[in-house]
Amino acid sequence: MEKIIKIGLIQQSCTADIQANKEKLSKNIAEVAQKGAQLVVLQELHNSLYFCQVESTDNFDLAEPIPGPSTDFYSQLAAKYHIVLVTSLFERRAPGVYHNTAVVFDSDGKIAGKYRKMHIPDDPAYYEKFYFTPGDLGFHPIQTSIGKLGVQVCWDQWYPEGARLMALQGAEILIYPTAIGYESSDTVEEQQRQLNAWITVQRGHAVANGLPVVTVNRVGHEPDPSNQTNGIQFWGNSFVAGPQGEFLARANQDEENIVVDVDMVRSENVRRWWPFMRDRRIDEFDGLLQRFIDE
Repeated sequence: MEKIIKIGLIQQSCTADIQANKEKLSKNIAEVAQKGAQLVVLQELHNSLYFCQVESTDNFDLAEPIPGPSTDFYSQLAAKYHIVLVTSLFERRAPGVYHNTAVVFDSDGKIAGKYRKMHIPDDPAYYEKFYFTPGDLGFHPIQTSIGKLGVQVCWDQWYPEGARLMALQGAEILIYPTAIGYESSDTVEEQQRQLNAWITVQRGHAVANGLPVVTVNRVGHEPDPSNQTNGIQFWGNSFVAGPQGEFLARANQDEENIVVDVDMVRSENVRRWWPFMRDRRIDEFDGLLQRFIDE
């Protein structure tokens, strides 16, 4: 028995021209849909440049309500191509309350659900705490016509707890729209270590939960408007890993569209071979609710 889903990954660079970015995405979505993609995943904050390199109140003007103009745009694309579409938007919830929000559209164009990014970084060139209120929707899979999707966003991908909670609620795929890249002052060796860590931790989520993982990162160099750094070189390397962490597809550091077949029944078999869910010592996990366990 097989249940094959064709998944499309769109890895692209962005400019300051939002309309041009959306038109480019539209063409790329059409391309992967014509190749049979049933599920299409976009990168984090794909409408614009990654504006979090600086703290500027003017950037809040980029935010939109949900539903709003962008959800109308992507809803039409999902319905036109009969695809499930995972997007990543800057949500204006209320004056002074903004979120980094993944919105999932079903193949009829309706919003199947949304996820607000839970873990918010605050590092040089990634000043997200200035912009985003931490998510308050929890870790819950989104039911679609092709299955339950465990969608999180970027920094969430480093935390095993979110992946586990999604899996425990029946998620069939773990999905991470992403924006991450190199700091120019780091050595080539350090850059490679960071990339390898990013790939490894997500492949670990696949193994630990017996689920496929889909991660889509942006590419290209985006300058720092403040000129305090040399900007970010986004490293791409979008990939799909199977439930044993095996690569099913992997992009390089250039713009690229990928369509990959994923056998959803394989997760069932892997969980039979490696019954991690069965053997979890849930009676001994209370300490996970503490920030740190002192001596």
